[in-house]
Amino acid sequence: MRQFLPSSQFVIYVAGGLLCAAIDVGLMQGLIVYGTGPLLAASAGFIVSLIVNYCFHARVTFKNVASTASFYRYLCVVFLNYLITLAIVAASTAWLDMPMAGKIVSLPLIAINGFILGKRWIFA
Repeated sequence: MRQFLPSSQFVIYVAGGLLCAAIDVGLMQGLIVYGTGPLLAASAGFIVSLIVNYCFHARVTFKNVASTASFYRYLCVVFLNYLITLAIVAASTAWLDMPMAGKIVSLPLIAINGFILGKRWIFA
């Protein structure tokens, strides 16, 4: 039975991800409401949640002392996830005029990518 349950590390990762997603999406939506363009709003949400995400996962999820090397590896993954996010938000805006739908679709994709690379490369 235990083999079918997610690891406690993954549960913590998801909890941190949900916190960061709420920050990310909330800030993006708030900025759009106040007239900011969707790509700039998506960028601002992404950057703020990036800082919270690194600190949370370095200290809580992977219990790793933050280092320069892990931070640079983290930034590489973040840059990749940022490009994925912008591409999906831009496509959703162009095709559906719904930037938030693109943002929401991007979140599970970048979460899976981030966990795998976080566990095996960033904080290994």
